[in-house]
Amino acid sequence: MAPAQPLLAIDRLSCAYAGQPAVRDLTLALAPGELGCLLGPSGCGKTTLLRAIAGFHAPASGALLLRGRDARALPPEARGLGFVFQDLALFPHLTVAGNVAFGLHRLPRGDRAARVAETLAMIGLEGLGERYPHELSGGQQQRVALARSLAPRPDLLLLDEPFSSLDADLRGRLRDDLRALLKRLGIAALLVTHDQEEAFAFADTVGVMQAGTLLQWAPGFELYHRPATPFVASFVGEGRFLPAMVLAGGRVATALGELDVAGELPWPVGSAVRVLLRPDDLHPADDGGIEAVVESIAFRGAETLHTLSLPDGTQLTALVPSHQQRAPGSTMRVRPDLAHVVVFAA
Repeated sequence: MAPAQPLLAIDRLSCAYAGQPAVRDLTLALAPGELGCLLGPSGCGKTTLLRAIAGFHAPASGALLLRGRDARALPPEARGLGFVFQDLALFPHLTVAGNVAFGLHRLPRGDRAARVAETLAMIGLEGLGERYPHELSGGQQQRVALARSLAPRPDLLLLDEPFSSLDADLRGRLRDDLRALLKRLGIAALLVTHDQEEAFAFADTVGVMQAGTLLQWAPGFELYHRPATPFVASFVGEGRFLPAMVLAGGRVATALGELDVAGELPWPVGSAVRVLLRPDDLHPADDGGIEAVVESIAFRGAETLHTLSLPDGTQLTALVPSHQQRAPGSTMRVRPDLAHVVVFAA
């Protein structure tokens, strides 16, 4: 069976903003019903790309296909997308129902009212249709913005940091509610955020961007355990780089001992490299291992993050159960336990 056609296909797309390159030769694809996320620091081109997909920003070059058709010449209203802005952009003079009905002018009046009521119920705003935006809480206003974008039943929803103004608990609940609703309706989405926890909790596939370039487009597990570049390794999750040297037979020598690497390394024997170590890759050892000095600790509930110094001065981090935490200045023996040994050039 032939693979399904991507809902969104971008090929070597470049965009400029204020005369400067903002997106550079970017390629990605989003399948129908897939939830994607663009993750990266401020100014890396995430929002410019989202606006290009929506039709608010003209690409300088490259291909942009929606449902297999060239979308670059289509105005925003003809692209069949929903867009939720960071500042919500609700109409203050319209009621909640009026805001949600704004994009439904092509439906007969009776069908329009039914669609508004159905959408408000799905998003948890039953009974609030006659209120105005200023009469709602921040979380309710955010739900109105989502309902307005979902009411026309688009097959792709674009989200520009829609939860950034909410407190952490409300942000998490609304994010999870939206993910469940999109999955139930079969609507694809592309979220822009700089919050990796939000990206991993919401998306099936996450793209990490830096300076306009998409460095990796993969599930969160792949980004964390098999990052494509040192920037991805540093930006996604916590981690430190351990100096190492390439040995024969797909192994590297480190201060923690020799480590096996899956597959052949692209560097000759004797080359200096770096091994990525996540905090969960290093474990306390009653016997064996290597002795390290505890430099500092950070309490995290069930676990404590220990910053350690090895005898050669290299600093690493390790997660230790809270009831086993050590005091700064004390020593502890640690051993590596890596399911995936990720190696980068020194």
